[in-house]
Amino acid sequence: MPQLDTSTWLTMILSMFLALFIIFQLKISKHNFYHIPELMTTKTPKQNTPWETKWTKIYLPLSLPL
Repeated sequence: MPQLDTSTWLTMILSMFLALFIIFQLKISKHNFYHIPELMTTKTPKQNTPWETKWTKIYLPLSLPL
């Protein structure tokens, strides 16, 4: 049974990585990225809740009168 020649595998793998790197660099360079993103001011509407208008007090069990 003949021996498998692996002497060129390193060259093939390195050239494949180089080719993939170049292809991805070319693909990424064609994208348009925003340099300065503009901030959008979003105003949330104020919702009136019933407990905001009322005066509330939390009673602790030890602060109750005897």
